[in-house]
Amino acid sequence: MRVAIITESFLPRINGVTNSVCRVLEHLALRGHEAIVIAPGPGPTSYAGHPVVLVPGVPLPVNASFVVGLPTSRVERTLHEFGPDVVHLASPFALGAAGATAARRLQVPAVAVFQTDVAGFARRYRLVGTGTAIWSWLRHIHDQAHRTLAPSSATTAQLVARGFSRVALWGRGVDLGQFSPGHRDEGLRRSLAADGTVLIGYVGRLAPEKQVHHLRQAAGLPGTRLVLVGDGPAQRRLRRLLPGAAFLGCLGGLELSRAYASLDVFAHTGANETFCQAVQEALASGVPAVAPAAGGPLDLIAPGRTGLLYPPADPAALRAAVAALAADPRLRTTMGATARQSVLGRSWQAVGDELLGHYAAVTAGDAPRAAA
Repeated sequence: MRVAIITESFLPRINGVTNSVCRVLEHLALRGHEAIVIAPGPGPTSYAGHPVVLVPGVPLPVNASFVVGLPTSRVERTLHEFGPDVVHLASPFALGAAGATAARRLQVPAVAVFQTDVAGFARRYRLVGTGTAIWSWLRHIHDQAHRTLAPSSATTAQLVARGFSRVALWGRGVDLGQFSPGHRDEGLRRSLAADGTVLIGYVGRLAPEKQVHHLRQAAGLPGTRLVLVGDGPAQRRLRRLLPGAAFLGCLGGLELSRAYASLDVFAHTGANETFCQAVQEALASGVPAVAPAAGGPLDLIAPGRTGLLYPPADPAALRAAVAALAADPRLRTTMGATARQSVLGRSWQAVGDELLGHYAAVTAGDAPRAAA
């Protein structure tokens, strides 16, 4: 099979969209399929043996770390020259819109992966009055695809309620070797706090849409210390709000694995997560998770078994949930073991094969197999 992936984000920018696209490319190579990537530059010209075609990109005024690919004529020309069997639109908005139009003109089936809550992102950056227009634009793009893939049941229901058609569920995988309780590092723990201190951690972008400032509700709990992994435009403000926290910066590879596994409680704060890969990585690392009862975490966290959910509009409930886990080491141990078990069937290989099934279905003209 020949797959053309048009993505709104790619390396060297690290985020959920980039991570998913990289794992898909690796899986396509593993299964012997050919692929090409169209992405905003600057960036690499190949990945996992597949060529990457770069188009001009411009940073968003509200957040320079996000680069928007410009929809040029090169998109359709590249698709025409490559001759794909299916077009994969990764979180389409600007560049992906051009890809959807080109695929339709070339009569190539497309799948559109809904991954970013753009309307929620705009709301967090106080772009008032844009929500209706954004949802209308996204619906226009996805209507051109043969199938929309949503990462969670909550997002699936949301899209259907907003008039999206042909919606199917496709979750995200997790590297069960990289994220494992076996990476717990007592040396790292001692460097962060005295023995016996409960480490409460967050991993992700330090940006307004992630609402990391809510962690101040959990700051100062007796016998605990906050640990933040990641960087972003909100870092300076967060350092002021959380003076006692450890800021480890952006980590990858084994350093990231050790950071996750060395936590006692994982706390996520964003209420606009369509999936929330960070929660899944924490669970794989054997760490119970606390997150808002919204979006992707509703599928990932089994309350009372693998972690706790709290009402998104109630930061005080975040503190209560974290405090309950911090005060009970036996409960944390039990939840951590169950958390690891809960994700064992979610390897990227298994999820990649599900995606290949969606590709095969749209090329055969089948309707979505799992609509809400």
